[in-house]
Amino acid sequence: MTTQASAPPPSTKSQALRSFDVADFPALTGLEEEWRFTPLKRLRGLVGDGPASSDEASAASGAVRHEYGDLPEGVAVGRVGRDDKRIGSVLTPVDRVSALAYGAATDALLVRVDPDAVLGAPVRLRVVGDGAGQPAFGHTFVEVGRFAEVTLVLEHVGSATLADNVEVTVADGAKLTLVTVADWADDAVQAQHLKIKLGRDAKVIHIQVTLGGDLVRQFTSVEYTGRGGEAELYGVYFADSGQHLEHRQLVDHNVPDCRSYVGYRGALQGDDAHTVWVGDVLIQAEATGTDTYEINRNLLLSDGARADSVPNLEIETGEIAGAGHASATGRFDDEQLFYLMARGIPEGEARRLVVRGFFAELINKIPVVELRERLGDAIEARLAKAGA
Repeated sequence: MTTQASAPPPSTKSQALRSFDVADFPALTGLEEEWRFTPLKRLRGLVGDGPASSDEASAASGAVRHEYGDLPEGVAVGRVGRDDKRIGSVLTPVDRVSALAYGAATDALLVRVDPDAVLGAPVRLRVVGDGAGQPAFGHTFVEVGRFAEVTLVLEHVGSATLADNVEVTVADGAKLTLVTVADWADDAVQAQHLKIKLGRDAKVIHIQVTLGGDLVRQFTSVEYTGRGGEAELYGVYFADSGQHLEHRQLVDHNVPDCRSYVGYRGALQGDDAHTVWVGDVLIQAEATGTDTYEINRNLLLSDGARADSVPNLEIETGEIAGAGHASATGRFDDEQLFYLMARGIPEGEARRLVVRGFFAELINKIPVVELRERLGDAIEARLAKAGA
């Protein structure tokens, strides 16, 4: 067990504590840098000591189920035990909640894409919560074989109090477009760690959409294992009254000649709507030739909403192709509104057009037409509900 009381804080993200044992992480107080924005009381039982026995863990995890339809050739979905050697090969928990979820999940959902499989249609899975009354714990492993190309959509719906880990491995030369949607019911709580490991010349495009839930905290991390890896991380989120939506990324450039781009956009409206975006990019000394950029933009649509945005860039070598970051948070642009209204467009419709345009670039990256349209309709419905 690691004793943390007297240990100095890590000087770099690469030195942060990682452990599969929840006991190695001290109890959370809310004063920690990684948790200072998160209302811990609203995480319910996800920051405690977890189920006392495997039977209780199994009962708690029964509050969440997975749904999927017919699978195309080259894709297999099933459950594997905790003793499967792939489990834990990509992700080592970096905080107490992730470690609790790792220990409490009794098995894992495995999504496997065969090497050389090139799929024209997306693979769609749904995580369905059947009730938020008791904590649930989950684990998912996505394995994309060499030179495969696939689009995977992972949707979260229903009511749940869920802590889960998602491990994603993209082998050499493979390409994965991963779309994750958190469209939970109003009472749902989720704390998730999603870790992506990229092989040589592999590419991942991750589009993260967060609309529903009382509190959703998602941490996405990326690691490279060979030259030529590319990661593009995009996010769209819309917080309504009382919602807390938190997104954190860690892109760890640890091998030469890799690329990353992070672009997140959020809108907020209503009293106590709160969003948090923390983007960490680490370029280690050996990661020469790195090219990276991250940006976060937030649009405040009403008084009483708060957006926290913290971009961080840590560089340990001067031999890079490029690196930068940016963040902007502002209110509705009255000039854009005036321009549209001057051309005969009613104010409410003009506001909806501006917001839809704010999100359009990122929503259009979703390669599923039906999903793009549904998300656009959901955003407009929120604006209409607020009288925009």
